[in-house]
Amino acid sequence: MDDKLLNILVCPICKGPLLYRKAAAEFICKPCRLAYPIQDGIPVMLEEDARKLPPEEEV
Repeated sequence: MDDKLLNILVCPICKGPLLYRKAAAEFICKPCRLAYPIQDGIPVMLEEDARKLPPEEEV
């Protein structure tokens, strides 16, 4: 993932910073507890496509 892209991407809901999980190919928003997928190298920053993180999952 391009460093410039990592620095400018924010959560589309709360506008907060995102955590990049390379192994899982997703961006995590801790406050919203959502994981945005990366498909074919492109972040999918749509709330309806985000995975809701269960309470027991560490972020």
